[in-house]
Amino acid sequence: MRFLPAIIIAVALVLAPAIFLGLNYLLSEEDFQGSAVDSGARIEIEMLRQQIEDLQNRMKAQESQIAGLAAGMGRQNTLAPNPDDEDAILRGTGPNDIIDAYAQVVLIADRLNVNRGLQVAGPRYLEEKLGRPRDTLSDTCEPMTNQALASKLVLENVGPIRVQMLKPAADSLRRVFENVRRADPDLYARINTSGSLCVRRIRGTVNSLSTHSYGLALDLNIDGHLDNFTDGKTQLGLTILADFFHAEGWVWGAGFRREDSMHFEISRRQLDEWIAKGML
Repeated sequence: MRFLPAIIIAVALVLAPAIFLGLNYLLSEEDFQGSAVDSGARIEIEMLRQQIEDLQNRMKAQESQIAGLAAGMGRQNTLAPNPDDEDAILRGTGPNDIIDAYAQVVLIADRLNVNRGLQVAGPRYLEEKLGRPRDTLSDTCEPMTNQALASKLVLENVGPIRVQMLKPAADSLRRVFENVRRADPDLYARINTSGSLCVRRIRGTVNSLSTHSYGLALDLNIDGHLDNFTDGKTQLGLTILADFFHAEGWVWGAGFRREDSMHFEISRRQLDEWIAKGML
């Protein structure tokens, strides 16, 4: 039995390069502009990378143990592995920083192309199609006075958050978050909102309407940490959520000229579809 650790390490040393090369191949083939399914695979790959690094560190410690065994066959080795630690590594249940890193700030890759063909509706288009939500506007949130729009507002839980929005938008959000819950329950549990309906003008303008004024936009954050505005960076969790939103026809504010990556709003294409179906 004294040679068992040496046998284990020998096998691990043979397998580790193959695992590492396979991981590099997966990473080189990964498409970060792909679907929400690809974003789930991204987390799994990062978790596998972390497990391999843990195994490599464990092997270094075992190499020292083998050297001690070779020097004194009968000597008790004080570097004996902890069975619980080994079990945690093999089962993937040990500490893993990757799964808790959704609030980590990262650069936004290819920022101006993140929306991949989706267009914002814009204040003029929204007013043309839906009218004004309120006659007079200020820089603070005020009630919606357009009764035709107000009658379509709902205040509902849409999974991890509660929003006040036009009903088609709330229903769409519920689908988005249900897809997130099934694909990545850890991310789902960390989603927070920084606001949805807010009838006001765009700050710095005289009378331009914010998309929030129509109940067709919301701001999100991870773990309650607000994303910095216009710095070209965002939280890792938001980059993953963006794939799910894109699939439902939502525009991500990371692609705006003035980057606002906590912001998601309905695209013109999705708005036109709801109007054509008589939903708005």
